[in-house]
Amino acid sequence: MKWRLTGRFLLSVVIIVIIVLIANVIILLATAIITSKKDFTYNAKNTPEHFARNFEHQFEIINSLPVLTKEGLDALQQADAYVQFLNTNGDVIESVYAPEELPSHYAPIDLVSMYKYEQLPNVTSYVYAKEDISYIIGIKDPDTFRYIATFNFKQILELISQYALYMLIVDILITILIAFFFGRSLTKPLTQILNQIQYLKNRKFTTMPTKKGLYSEVFQNLNAVSEELAAHEQERLRLEVMREEWIGNISHDMKTPLASIRGYAEIMQEADTLAEMITYAQVIEKQSLHMGELLDDLNLTMRLRNQQLPLQLQTTNIVSFSRELLIELLNEPRFESYDLQFDTQFEEIRCTIDHHFIKRALLNFIYNAIRHNDDNISIILQTSIKDNEAYLTITDNGKGIAEDELTHIFERYYRGTNTAHTTGTGLGTAIARDIIEAHGGKVWLTSTLNKGTTVHITLPKNA
Repeated sequence: MKWRLTGRFLLSVVIIVIIVLIANVIILLATAIITSKKDFTYNAKNTPEHFARNFEHQFEIINSLPVLTKEGLDALQQADAYVQFLNTNGDVIESVYAPEELPSHYAPIDLVSMYKYEQLPNVTSYVYAKEDISYIIGIKDPDTFRYIATFNFKQILELISQYALYMLIVDILITILIAFFFGRSLTKPLTQILNQIQYLKNRKFTTMPTKKGLYSEVFQNLNAVSEELAAHEQERLRLEVMREEWIGNISHDMKTPLASIRGYAEIMQEADTLAEMITYAQVIEKQSLHMGELLDDLNLTMRLRNQQLPLQLQTTNIVSFSRELLIELLNEPRFESYDLQFDTQFEEIRCTIDHHFIKRALLNFIYNAIRHNDDNISIILQTSIKDNEAYLTITDNGKGIAEDELTHIFERYYRGTNTAHTTGTGLGTAIARDIIEAHGGKVWLTSTLNKGTTVHITLPKNA
């Protein structure tokens, strides 16, 4: 970038110098043309001047008379030219393709006048000699002309000194114009760059259209910085919301157990017997344990919602996984009296899951079915495939849930009206939902009062 900028400035200086030099040369040439009297005819090959000078090779002199070769005749026809041959007295002794109105005798002054000025319209004449024979070549070409100019260097120097001020003014104007347009081409993108930097300073993370040219890399880098800062700002706001929500949850959720602990601690100070103190201490211990569980559940649900919990994913047969989970439950003495059933028509359904958290989600739904219904409840865990996804259902024939309560089931701390239990943190179903959604799945409930409830779970199935 440094060298590109340097090169751009150097290029502008070179362009200014070249244009100024060209302007000065034009002025000098114009001055010279005004006072010109000298022939400026060029002598490049394939020009009329070159053709006329070399025409001496197209004829021979025999007995003091010119004899034109066939090549010479062809050359005259191709060039649309004519030739007149003169002796030493200026008399025309031979002519080829010459117009009739041309004179038959030329005095020296006539030759000079003819060379400097047009003798015929659109005809340029050239005079050369070979031995004692002079010849005049006339070429008919409206695009060919001769301009005679003479230089007087003293006069030119006088003109330069006379017009030096005007030349200087012209040079200054040219320099200013080029500097203006060049400076504008440089400062316009610089203004946009400075504005973009000001936007970034004011935390306005907008992007600019990327333009081609010297500053294209600067625009691209500024846009990349703007996008990165915008992403950081979104992350900062998300963390700020998460922090405020966390503080609000802690403040709300700790009030009840802290109030209970404080109340029983005050009662302990007035207890009359050791047995009362032990009872109150047990309540305090229970509430402190509940606070620990509440903190753990709050931390887990916040991390799940904000995708801050790394899952230990592994490919699993969800059929055998669900079957083993139910067998593990039935082997526990407290659940051996319950009617827990497993149903499937598939031997294998492959999913990528975190065993610990999916197990926790399924157990939460089963525990809720047991906790909120009578002991004679029947619970069926079923696995199948629906719409190319793993589809799990947990169905009970218990009390069911009222329709107006279904929309609140996954809210934190919500307890239905059909339960007398108050154990748990009130975050179980919310955490279970967050776990399922963290795996890319969905969960919803359907229920009918006095008939039962079904939990529907879908998980992405491996191909």
